[in-house]
Amino acid sequence: MAAQRTTISPDTARPGPLSGVRVIEVGHAVCAPLCARHLADLGADVIKVESPTGDLARKYDEVVGGDSAYFAWANYGKRSIVLDLCSDDGRADFEELVERADVVIHNLGPGAMNRLGFDHQRLSRLNRRLIDCAISGYGTPGPMAERKAFDLLVQGESGLMAVTGTEAEPAKVGVSIVDMCTAMYALTAIQAALIERSQTGAGRLVEISMLDCIAEWMMAPAFHQIHGGAAPRREGARHNMMVPYGLYRTGASTSVNFAIQTTPHWRTLCKDVLNAPELADHPDFATNADRVRNRTALEPRIEELLGGIGHDEAVKRLLDANIPVGEVNDLAGLVDHPQLQARDRWMTIRVKGGTAPTVRPPFNLTDTAEMIPAVPALGEHTSSILAELRVNRPGAHGGHSVS
Repeated sequence: MAAQRTTISPDTARPGPLSGVRVIEVGHAVCAPLCARHLADLGADVIKVESPTGDLARKYDEVVGGDSAYFAWANYGKRSIVLDLCSDDGRADFEELVERADVVIHNLGPGAMNRLGFDHQRLSRLNRRLIDCAISGYGTPGPMAERKAFDLLVQGESGLMAVTGTEAEPAKVGVSIVDMCTAMYALTAIQAALIERSQTGAGRLVEISMLDCIAEWMMAPAFHQIHGGAAPRREGARHNMMVPYGLYRTGASTSVNFAIQTTPHWRTLCKDVLNAPELADHPDFATNADRVRNRTALEPRIEELLGGIGHDEAVKRLLDANIPVGEVNDLAGLVDHPQLQARDRWMTIRVKGGTAPTVRPPFNLTDTAEMIPAVPALGEHTSSILAELRVNRPGAHGGHSVS
């Protein structure tokens, strides 16, 4: 049975830590939308500015009650306003949003915000306290500054595909890892800039490049290239810099997924799991560097020994020996994962066709009120947001600024 979340009284519930922060997102696909969604998870009021045709991710598919899987995941908890930024009225409304905002996040095509007349200088003149987060594929300047970029392309440009896949063929990571990596760095930088602004009163430009972000994540294998003279090989479901580490066959149709990182664990594996103490003392396999260098001799021997033990017994021995081991689940296994169920990690969001389950944001803030966020329809909040702007114009009765 799933654990029950503690019920929080409305009288004692605390708002999210970013309550009172207004974020304007001019984004599409994943990077900017996911960053903005996490700001909404933390309590910010996120207004998603869309063109009349909407975020391109809306049209990827309709599998989540009529919304696309990517769009529903990256956009719940926001408000959507449709503005034509090429029209005088749309530009005027956008300027008013900027004047009352704390953060603007955008990841339109290269130079698009500049061509619309909303470069950083213009935005900062509208609001000197503004955190302007500009997300691009390759950054500026440079020979690729004007290129369009998507996750797949940057996975290739960054060398990530060169270390992912098998010896026979490179592969992309199965999720949009560059987009997500970029969203996380943007999220961190925005929150740091908000802290700085609380001390200085001044906003700043935050420039985030997809290539820069994934290049940071690529430095461990890159260090092998720089300092060791060669890149790690692609090893499929096994680690290319640690052995044994990954998926090893225990039979014709079964495998076990385990990880050895220390010499004591290696020796325990040999003696208590594989019943092969001679491997623990073999000079060719004494250190991790030795095992990586001699993996073509070692790994078939490990699989031969595991085949004589069998999957269930191998898992039992690994657990008894306190060696890290886990299952290789499909997506149905994730949805039904007992650990997620036991910790009540699922929540409900509202979508076009009703409701849909999703995992809770991973921030796990205590004493925060439980909410049921919605995936906004295109332009769903246009009228109400424009009404807020009219009420909050300088000199209007009851007007105020959120920033």
